Amino acid sequence: MQVTETLNEGLKRAYTITVTAAELDAKVQEKLVEAQPEIEMKGFRKGKVPLAILKKQFGQRLLGDAMQDAIDGAMKDHFDKTGDRPALQPEVKMVDGETWAEGKDVVVEMSYEALPPIPDVDAGKIVLEKLVVKAADADVEEALKNLAATAQSFEDRKKGAKAKDGDQIVIDFKGSVDGELFEGGSAEDYPLVLGSKSFIPGFEDQLVGAKVGDEVSVNVTFPAEYGAAHLAGKAAVFACTVKAVKEPKAAEIDDELAKKFGAEDLAALKGQIAERLEAEYKGASRAVLKRALLDQLDAQVKFDLPARLVEAEASQIAHQLWHEENPHEHGHNHGNIEPTDEHKTLAERRVRLGLLLAEVGRKAEVTVTDAEMTQAVLAQARNYPGQERAYFEFVQKNQQVQQQLRAPIFEDKVVDHIVAGAMVTEKEVAKDELQKAIEALDEM
Repeated sequence: MQVTETLNEGLKRAYTITVTAAELDAKVQEKLVEAQPEIEMKGFRKGKVPLAILKKQFGQRLLGDAMQDAIDGAMKDHFDKTGDRPALQPEVKMVDGETWAEGKDVVVEMSYEALPPIPDVDAGKIVLEKLVVKAADADVEEALKNLAATAQSFEDRKKGAKAKDGDQIVIDFKGSVDGELFEGGSAEDYPLVLGSKSFIPGFEDQLVGAKVGDEVSVNVTFPAEYGAAHLAGKAAVFACTVKAVKEPKAAEIDDELAKKFGAEDLAALKGQIAERLEAEYKGASRAVLKRALLDQLDAQVKFDLPARLVEAEASQIAHQLWHEENPHEHGHNHGNIEPTDEHKTLAERRVRLGLLLAEVGRKAEVTVTDAEMTQAVLAQARNYPGQERAYFEFVQKNQQVQQQLRAPIFEDKVVDHIVAGAMVTEKEVAKDELQKAIEALDEM
């Protein structure tokens, strides 16, 4: 077997790999010897079929496997010897294409872009500021009021009172399109909070000002993207009878409210709220710190980037942003989306930082534990209530999904590793200052 270099330019590499006919024949023979003990054939005892007969019957079938094994082995030996790490799966193609015939040498071309040598990160030169926010009493009180609002009840307004935005009205309604009632368009004693936007646009607005006993014809048009195709874009009339008008009454902020949310008393609930708020502030502060770290790494460390890797990332960015701007298009049945210079610049940053963090993690022997993966899968499984087991099984069988879950955990652990060696100072700030720092991240 022979490997000959044909290109070595920057990160680009190309080689020809020649597997002789004799080497292929030896591989086929090896596979036949390995399989012989388990083969049964009429006229022979199990495991006693002569190799010559096995080769005549199975040799052609095993030839393809032998070729693949030989080429894979040559590639592995090459990468072990050179230390090259391909940025993407190498491209491999036979020189003679479909014209190859048994008894001839197999010659393939292998090309790839090698991962570049990546300089070490000097964490001691990185200076970071960690924003610290304490949960102020006013923040806790605001959160308490929001909790009380979610636990609100509704009480009947005085007789003849008109419904206001935020009130709950109880209605009977019947919906029709072109004078015909449609399935699912009727209900009795339905409690509807005005302003909740739980009905199609325009429905709730037309019931503001209604009183008990009023008969109201609500005229609306179903959205063009409405889930039921037979109603999408259609004008409809709902005949509504108002049976009750109720005003919201916030729950009292007391020990009873606390117990509704699983706390022993109001003081304990306030403590839980303070902990939750500070955990949220800590997460936001980490996002700001991480961005500052990545910005400094991007400026500090420079190296050549694999062009194909950057092109693939730029295309992905362009595709993702196009779908965000065109949310009605869910498939891939659209024209070519050409990455802009802005997309390419962002792609270069992502590829550079991705390769850098991967190398730092490799050298520091950062790993993602089974327990951490289990927690990640559990967190994702909560998005599929009632189908958790099916999701677990899906993840177990899908290496790509496993990698998608593992990647952010690995990245965060590498970031922690670098931060541990950096110069970090803490700065206590108000919630508003932290909020501005978070908003600034979105503008970058």
